[in-house]
Amino acid sequence: QVQLVESGGGLVQAGDSLRLSCTTSGITFSAYFMGWFRQAPGKEREFVAAVTWLGRTTHYADSVKGRFTISRDNGQNTLYLEMNNLKPEDTAVYYCAARDGVQLTTVLREWNYWGQGTQVTVSS
Repeated sequence: QVQLVESGGGLVQAGDSLRLSCTTSGITFSAYFMGWFRQAPGKEREFVAAVTWLGRTTHYADSVKGRFTISRDNGQNTLYLEMNNLKPEDTAVYYCAARDGVQLTTVLREWNYWGQGTQVTVSS
């Protein structure tokens, strides 16, 4: 059974930092591209960041570029998202996802597995 479990969310003030984690089981973690997505209230789920198998290539949404960093630890089967200089518009439920593919993609339906999400709330 595949499981992706996010943690690390919370309530912070604008300008603060948070680090999200996503632990996985049931998949060969190092064989999957990994990504972070988010969904704000009343909005569609959107791409945030993604990383290739060994972490050598990353891709970010323009809205988080320069503030967020995605990374992975294949030995611990864990994905991370370091979020700095948080803004109120970053408020959302953050989901991690796994993709069995050969190209990074921002298209939601092309990701195979999803976690349940962790809430991030940024107050102004």
